[in-house]
Amino acid sequence: MEIKDKELHRISITAIIYNDEGKYLVTRRSLQKKAFPGKWTVPGGGLEVDDYMNSKPNKDGQWYNAVSNALRREVKEEVNLETENPEYLLDIAFIRPDGIPVVILSYFAKYKSGDVALDKDSIAYKWVTLEEAKSIDFIDGILDEIKMVDDIIKAR
Repeated sequence: MEIKDKELHRISITAIIYNDEGKYLVTRRSLQKKAFPGKWTVPGGGLEVDDYMNSKPNKDGQWYNAVSNALRREVKEEVNLETENPEYLLDIAFIRPDGIPVVILSYFAKYKSGDVALDKDSIAYKWVTLEEAKSIDFIDGILDEIKMVDDIIKAR
């Protein structure tokens, strides 16, 4: 696999969304996706320059909260939900089948409002407990992330 520019990466952000009933929102990827078609995952998507370019930078030309703003936008676009304060969980790197390096920033956030409505990137969704999640065909690592969030929430 050839990588044309080893300094450039696509930045993706995911959100493990949980509710008061101890359930997690999971979605099934479209069969047309470049990476992991048909696999179950959690909502998310890519950071776009419009996530910050249309807002005012600080005096040194830096935009704060670009990632958290992109995460809120992606969750709204992908599943039509609002979440409360997203918290960082971990990061992942991989190379897509088309040779694009990707860095994923994984967050978790509590459901705030809205009814799930899927966009074209997903073909199904479910709210599941950790136990129910164990029988789902996830992208490798997603179940581990849900378990991490479950442990954090239970510890609080």
